[in-house]
Amino acid sequence: MADRILMIEDDAHLASMVQEYLAANGFEVAVAPRAERGLSMLDGGSFRAVLLDVMLPDLDGFETCRRIRARGDTPVLMLTARGDDTDRIVGLEIGADDYLPKPFNPRELLARLRAILRRRRGDAERRPVLRFGRLEIDREARRVRLDGSERPLTSHQFDLLVALAESAGRVLSRDALMEKVRGDTLEAFDRSIDVHVSRIRAAIEDDPRRPRRILTVRGAGYVFARAQDED
Repeated sequence: MADRILMIEDDAHLASMVQEYLAANGFEVAVAPRAERGLSMLDGGSFRAVLLDVMLPDLDGFETCRRIRARGDTPVLMLTARGDDTDRIVGLEIGADDYLPKPFNPRELLARLRAILRRRRGDAERRPVLRFGRLEIDREARRVRLDGSERPLTSHQFDLLVALAESAGRVLSRDALMEKVRGDTLEAFDRSIDVHVSRIRAAIEDDPRRPRRILTVRGAGYVFARAQDED
């Protein structure tokens, strides 16, 4: 499955060029010409990274980056026609992962994007505890806590929760989940995965009937939400 990238860019020609080039290199790129549209798409979809223009017609890229950071830790590569070092420093200070001035070589964009994704994967692998608001998943101790209180799960349910959390923001089909947990789709146990998800929700959701952590995507599977608790 191709990594999905969100590009927030009002230059239609540049966006089309980047979209075509990255598609040829294994990425799926969705384009938003305005910041508000991009933020809405980020809330409604699963993206591995954001390519963010600094000069946008509604919000500037810095404010947009702040709002992206308030939503979660999706990697952000900022793009700008301004070569001012101050802009670059501000962008990095507010949470951007990298900064690329325009005009740029598409090969450099690809290299920087891949480097960001490699770093994020490496960071996730090194972190023993995954934190999502009030929820903590301790992979080494195999413990789950909500507001500091331990929530009991079976071994299989814990593995399923970790598989979802490690892919936070990405929709995972039942087959993909079973492959991650069991390692062999031939040993799939059909719809019983829904039963396990239901029991995990009962343990970690404030209201299992209205889940905010593990969301069902009709006809596709499940997605573990990056932003789960209201401020």
